[in-house]
Amino acid sequence: MSDAFSRWSRTAAALSVVLVAGVLAGCQARPLYGGASGTKERLAAVSFAPAHDRISQEVRNNLIFLASGGAGEPATAQYNLKMTVSSSATSTEVENYDLTSRTNNNYDGPYPGRVVMNGQYVLTRVSDGQILRSARRSVTAQVDLPQQEFAKIRAIRDAENRAARELAEIIRTDIAATLGR
Repeated sequence: MSDAFSRWSRTAAALSVVLVAGVLAGCQARPLYGGASGTKERLAAVSFAPAHDRISQEVRNNLIFLASGGAGEPATAQYNLKMTVSSSATSTEVENYDLTSRTNNNYDGPYPGRVVMNGQYVLTRVSDGQILRSARRSVTAQVDLPQQEFAKIRAIRDAENRAARELAEIIRTDIAATLGR
């Protein structure tokens, strides 16, 4: 009986190894920017529609750099990306802001705020005009808003630039995932 049992256990072990190998062979996980997938070359073949304001231009410039690795836009594009970007800055002014080191409630330091940047884009194939991806993404950048007006304007602009870089990274990742399929 033990001879039959050991033979059966060896057969079961061999079958389980074959089954696990079959399951792992069907795995579709691969690097997003791997050389064999061609994603890097497809990303470099994306052209970006012209921007019409400073914020859109910041996102566009970052996307061009991220997609081509600093080489600029392609001479002949296989894909086209059109996007619209909007941004809004809000402050969270707190009345009677109390610091433990101050005795009065007249706080004249920076107030917390945020810049919210929304981007909507459409990726199309140039050869047939087919829409490959259409999406909307949003990014929030925190900012300290000082009392001085010029410093406040500059702080908002810096936060917009940070948000533009982050939005470009998110859009580039979406595009790479779409083109990598």
